Amino acid sequence: MLESHRGYDPGSLVMARALAAALNAPLVSSTVSRLLIDLNRPIGHPQLYSAATRNAPAKLRAEIAKQHYQPYWSQVERLVRQSVSCGRRVIHISSHSFAPMLNGQVRHADVGLLYHPGRHGEAALCARWKASLNESAPALRLRRNYPYQGKAAGLTAQLRRRFPPNAYVGIELEINQRIVFAAGRRWTALRGMLIKSLRAACAS
Repeated sequence: MLESHRGYDPGSLVMARALAAALNAPLVSSTVSRLLIDLNRPIGHPQLYSAATRNAPAKLRAEIAKQHYQPYWSQVERLVRQSVSCGRRVIHISSHSFAPMLNGQVRHADVGLLYHPGRHGEAALCARWKASLNESAPALRLRRNYPYQGKAAGLTAQLRRRFPPNAYVGIELEINQRIVFAAGRRWTALRGMLIKSLRAACAS
């Protein structure tokens, strides 16, 4: 289970580190498996704890949240609030990956850009990012709000409630694990293209 998509998002930390280094941005990451606690779910969400920990004693679940969950969320919110308080607009890229097939259904995308359609800044940035990627890599299968909906309950959704659209732009980057597991030049090239196109999208 730990080695499957149920345990973690393969490639997501590699992508996040590459983005942070290239853009000189702070990186907040964790290697805690979602089988222990899912750091991309709000407190109270039915999938916050997996089947492996859901029925653990309440005291143990509270300790897991205190040790692994709360420091992660607190650090992200602190960095966002710190920048917003200085009058800056924050562009938050949350790095993820998705299984090529789920429940017998093939996912028809190489990269997904998730955002809230009602937040103009997010929609506009994803449109520019997608256009830039299409120009540099026309064969790449790009989809917006796929394979998940960007407005679904998660870290970016919670931050949207705390910060206005002109101050916070939350995008979830989803990469097909088929590319990650194939490794080699294509995976390296994709990271470079995503960084270059994001830089272009932010500058335009």
